[in-house]
Amino acid sequence: MRHSWGVEAELGTDGPKVILVAIDGSTTSMRAGSYAAGLARRQGSRLVVAHVVHPPTMVMAPQAAPAALEAAEEVLEQLRSEVERGAAWVGFDIEFRTAYGNPYGELLKLAEEVRAELVVLGASEALGHRVLGSLGARMIKAGRWPVTVVP
Repeated sequence: MRHSWGVEAELGTDGPKVILVAIDGSTTSMRAGSYAAGLARRQGSRLVVAHVVHPPTMVMAPQAAPAALEAAEEVLEQLRSEVERGAAWVGFDIEFRTAYGNPYGELLKLAEEVRAELVVLGASEALGHRVLGSLGARMIKAGRWPVTVVP
């Protein structure tokens, strides 16, 4: 289809082709996951679900790191199972990615790697983020992709 201003429009390609959503098990991140899944299904987009394992005790108390990592792995498996069950129930394919480290840095790398055209995050529930800035605000400031923060 050619518009009067000389630009040829592609039919059926509106919206992001790849959506990256980060989940951590919090209420807002699971809402973000649901929102992203619905958007991806309606848009025909590829959905990449990311979980970044970042046990704070690995930094604060190195001796507690093995137990914290084991607990984080249990959370990871629960999240993966829940996401895969939900995707199967809706009949929608997802790609589940796991990263280890700082959530901001790892999500930046994942978004680049999967060539995300939209990043979806849950709003932060942590009080400290008012001072340091939330993950959503930091991703927006990175200015590489549209970012949707779900309350």
